[in-house]
Amino acid sequence: MPTAFITGATAGIGAAFARRLASDGFDLVLLARDTARLDETAAGLRDRYRVRAETLTADLATEEGLAAAEERVRKDVDLLVNNAGFGNRGVFLDVPVSDELTMLKVHCEAVLRLTHAVLPGMLERGRGGVVNVSSVAAFATRGTYGASKSWVVGFSQGVAADIAARSGGRVRVMALCPGFVHTEFHERARMDMSDVPGFMWLDKDAVVDAGLRDLRRGARVSVPGVQYKAIVGLTRLVPQGLVARLSSKRGRRYD
Repeated sequence: MPTAFITGATAGIGAAFARRLASDGFDLVLLARDTARLDETAAGLRDRYRVRAETLTADLATEEGLAAAEERVRKDVDLLVNNAGFGNRGVFLDVPVSDELTMLKVHCEAVLRLTHAVLPGMLERGRGGVVNVSSVAAFATRGTYGASKSWVVGFSQGVAADIAARSGGRVRVMALCPGFVHTEFHERARMDMSDVPGFMWLDKDAVVDAGLRDLRRGARVSVPGVQYKAIVGLTRLVPQGLVARLSSKRGRRYD
């Protein structure tokens, strides 16, 4: 069976990837910080889908956690999903610089290092894929969060181009850019999302379906949902100053 390695695997989009890939017959390696929750998630997937579900407790904001994740992804991983991430409570200057640096460690350094660690084996075997979970915030001004997700998009596109010829298109790298999704993300950041209309919310399983479909067809950037495809298209036409004013207000209130 093929093996998928998923970071941030116990909640939200990461958990949705785990369920979908298990249902597709993938064995799993699940990474998160909470051992008890990891074990519970893995046991549920094993029982329901009859797949192997290995766990790795690691904090990707630490050197020890990153090194452990790098070591594991070098071993026969067919699909890497770099999903781990978080939002800080508050806007720039209201957030301690140490928290901003932690965000860059998880959103950027971890994505770079795990992608770098997994690709040689995929290229040697002649198959594989990497999904780096970004956000539509990558296309607008959202402080450090948006900047880090913009980096994920640019990085994924660049690496995809670098390996295209070497793999004959059989190894793929893609940035997945969802909009608002009902997960624990906003609750953990204590964000007040009451001003976001219902039609702007995406279902996490639909996001995963769209992402895997786009990966199979060789897309380098996937934006699930027609509403968000339209928004991303408009950001290329609307003056950047206006985009910045609109994006800095929507969904940016904190409890």
